[in-house]
Amino acid sequence: MGSDLVLWLILLLAAYLYGYGIWNDQYANTYYTTAVGSMLQSFHNFFFASLDSAGSVTVDKPPVTFWIQTMSAWIFGLHGWSVILPQVLAGVGSVLLVYLLVKPSFGRTAARLAALAMAVTPVAAAVSRTNNIDAMLVFTLLLGAWFLFKGTRTGRIGSVLAAFALIGVGFNEKMLQAYMVLPAFYLFYVLAARVSWKRKTGVLAASTAVLLVVSLSWAVVVDSIPASNRPFMGSSGTNSVLNLAFGYNGVSRLTGDRSTGAGGGGGGMPQGMNGNGELPLMNGELPVMNGTDGEAAGGTSQGDDGGGTAPGQGGGDAAAGAADGGGQGQAPSGTDRSGGQFGGEGGGQDGQGSRGGMNGGFGGGGGGGGMFNTGTAGPLRLFQQELSGQASWLLPFVLFGCIGLFANLRRKNFTRQHKEVIFWLAWLIPIMGFFSIAGFFHQYYLVMMAPPVAALAGAGWAKLWQLYRESSGWLSWLLPAATLVTAIFQWYIIHPYDDTIGGGWSIAVLAAGVLAALLLALLKFKPQRFLYAAGLAGLLVLLIGPVYWAATPIMYGSNSMTPAAGPDSAGGGFGGGPGGAGQAAVGRGGADEAAAGQGGTGEAGQGAAGQGAAGTGEAGLDAAVAATRS
Repeated sequence: MGSDLVLWLILLLAAYLYGYGIWNDQYANTYYTTAVGSMLQSFHNFFFASLDSAGSVTVDKPPVTFWIQTMSAWIFGLHGWSVILPQVLAGVGSVLLVYLLVKPSFGRTAARLAALAMAVTPVAAAVSRTNNIDAMLVFTLLLGAWFLFKGTRTGRIGSVLAAFALIGVGFNEKMLQAYMVLPAFYLFYVLAARVSWKRKTGVLAASTAVLLVVSLSWAVVVDSIPASNRPFMGSSGTNSVLNLAFGYNGVSRLTGDRSTGAGGGGGGMPQGMNGNGELPLMNGELPVMNGTDGEAAGGTSQGDDGGGTAPGQGGGDAAAGAADGGGQGQAPSGTDRSGGQFGGEGGGQDGQGSRGGMNGGFGGGGGGGGMFNTGTAGPLRLFQQELSGQASWLLPFVLFGCIGLFANLRRKNFTRQHKEVIFWLAWLIPIMGFFSIAGFFHQYYLVMMAPPVAALAGAGWAKLWQLYRESSGWLSWLLPAATLVTAIFQWYIIHPYDDTIGGGWSIAVLAAGVLAALLLALLKFKPQRFLYAAGLAGLLVLLIGPVYWAATPIMYGSNSMTPAAGPDSAGGGFGGGPGGAGQAAVGRGGADEAAAGQGGTGEAGQGAAGQGAAGTGEAGLDAAVAATRS
C-alpha cells in the first residue's frame, strides 16, 4: 500500500467524493444529530442512545455508530460535519479494505480497479456524506471480511473469531442488516479453511457463540434494566431491544408492515425534544433548520432560503410528551423535495406515519416509484430506474466476469480465487434477493451491494483479461462483450435524465463503451503495443457514469435524511421529476409530518424550489419520529 501511488489517488478521490462540502450540511440527519446532542449531556443518554436530553426515549437503532459520532462531536463540537466525519472516514476505509481483500489473490491491478469501483459507487458516496449508519456498517463488515480472509490463510482461530465478533458489532450498529453477510462468512470458512471438518465445526460453533454474545450484549443489558430506570426503546412495540431488532428493524423491513415494530405504548419525542419540549443545545443555540424535506426535519448539504425554525419548535404547545404518550394520530400527507406530492395513507395507528404511493417516479419517469421510491418488487427491481443508478452500474460486467472465473472449473483446480469469488457472490446474491422483494427500505441501503460488486468487477476484469490474451475460443470474447453490454445498460440508466443533464452524457457513455469494445475486438487479431491499456480502458470507460452520479451530491446537494445519488439527489429518493431541489420549511405550529402534540395547524413552508404542505399538531407522538426513522 505504501508505495502504490495509484491507490493513494483513489483514496483521495474517495475522500473528495465523500467529504467535500460536508461543512455546508448544518445539522445533517437531524433525527440522529439531535440524539448525539442528547448523548453529549450525560453518560445515561450516551449509553442508551437517548433521543431526548431527558433520557425518555431512544433512537430507532442501536448505539455503536452514535457512540462514535458523539465522540467526534465531543472532540470537534456538535456540528453537521463533525457527526458526518466518522462516516466519511469509514467510506474511505471501505475503499482501502476492498483493495486489501482483492489484491492477494487477484493482483494489484484488479485490486486498484475494485477500489476505484467502490470509491465511485454512487450510493456509497451519497450515504458516506451523511450521519446515517450504513457507511459505518459496511466498513465494519469489510473489516470482518479482512479478518476472515486472514484467518483462513494463516489458520489462526483468533482472526476468525474477530471476524464474527465484528458482525456482532455490526448488529449493534444496524441490527439484522449486519446478518445479511453471514451466509458468505460461514460458506467461505467451510470452503477456504485448510483444517479438518471436526476443527471447522468447532471453530464455527465458537464463532457463532462469539457472534451472539457480542450481538446481544447491549440488548441484554438494556432489557434487564427496569423500564422505569431507562428510556423507552423507540420504534419498539414492547419497550424491548429484541422486539426492535426483530420487529421494526427486522420483519417489517421485509413485509413493509411498519406496525410490526412501533406502536403500543411507546410514543417518541418529536425530533428529539427533551421533557420541556426543547431540543438539546448545539453550541448554546437551538438547531435552526434551513428547511426540511417532506419526510420531516432533514438537511441538505446546500442550504435553502426558506427560513425555517427549529424542528418541532412550533407555536402553540408543540410538544414533546413522555415515552408513554403514543397516540393514534395521523400524520398529514406532504410534498417531496422535488415538488411531487405523495398521497395514500398519510399516517398510521400509534403514530406509524406510513406513506402511500407516490405520484411521481424517480427522475420524472412517471409513477410507480413504490414506498420511498424503491421501485416495484420483483426480480428486476434493481434494474429499474428508481434503483439502478445507485449500485447496479457494473452488474452486467460482474456477470460476464463470473462466467470467465468459473469457466473450465474442475475439482482439481478449485483455487483460492474461486473461493473468494464465491464469498463475494454469497454476500451479493442474498442482498440482491432481499432488496428485490423487501417492502420497507430506503435507496441508500443498497450500499450493502457496493463491496461485492466492486470486488467482483476488479477480479472479473483480471480473469477476463487473462482469457482475452491467452484463450482462442469464445472465452476470449468475454471482455469485449462485457464492455459492450455494460455500456448499453449504463445508457439505459442515464438516458431518462437527458432532459435534465443533457443528452450528451448518455451518448458519450454509450459511444465510449462501444468504441472500447470495438477496439478490443480489433486488437484481438492484431496484437499491439498498447493492448494492455486498451484492456484497462474497457473497464475504465464504464466508470464514467458512476463517477458523474457519485459527484451529484456535491453538485446538486443531497438529502441527509434519505440520501441518494443522481441528478435529482437533493430530492432524497421521493417521487416527482428531476426538477428543482425544493424543500418544505418547517411550518409554524407543526412541521410537515413532524411536529406532534397540541399545536394547531401550521402554515405551509416554502423551500428553495418547491412548496411543502403545512403540518398539523395533532399527530401521535410517534408520528414525529416515524417520518424520519430509517
